[in-house]
Amino acid sequence: MSVFVLLQTLKTDSFSRAAMKTVFVTVGTTSFDELIESVTSPETVQALKARGYERLVLQVGRGSLLPAADSCPHVRLQAYRFKDSIAEDIKQADLVISHAGAGSCLEALGAGKFLLVVVNDKLMNNHQLEMARQLHMDSHLLYCTCSTLTQTLRTMDLSVLQPFLPGQPKNFANFLDKALGVQ
Repeated sequence: MSVFVLLQTLKTDSFSRAAMKTVFVTVGTTSFDELIESVTSPETVQALKARGYERLVLQVGRGSLLPAADSCPHVRLQAYRFKDSIAEDIKQADLVISHAGAGSCLEALGAGKFLLVVVNDKLMNNHQLEMARQLHMDSHLLYCTCSTLTQTLRTMDLSVLQPFLPGQPKNFANFLDKALGVQ
């Protein structure tokens, strides 16, 4: 293969990747295999396809699952455990599906992305649920659990979401106080 043909192939592949509607899924630094299982299930993949999403990028953290690229027919799948930064994956995403960790949520919202938070309802003293609920009440994100993920994807209306304005530490501190019931 000539260098020219190789470069054209790489250029075409990069263009087609950029043109595809992409979902980025992150579990942060933790393990949330139930989310990875749910998002790669045939029913959920079909719900994503029905909304026009063609590419699924998974950041699986410390979980025991690392789905193979060919394990999800009908979508282009990429999975990895960790990167130094997920900012580029968030930037390229049309939708971010995230665990309810504050850092992951704020990074996606700060990038101006549509965010669907999947709360791990198996955690004890689940402060993540309160944060997700408050950000949802303020119209910044949608949230669900693994058991309701597919139905949420089928029925969600992203047009109701409002931008989250980052860079206001006092407002964020007040928000956290309110979400955690400290105020």
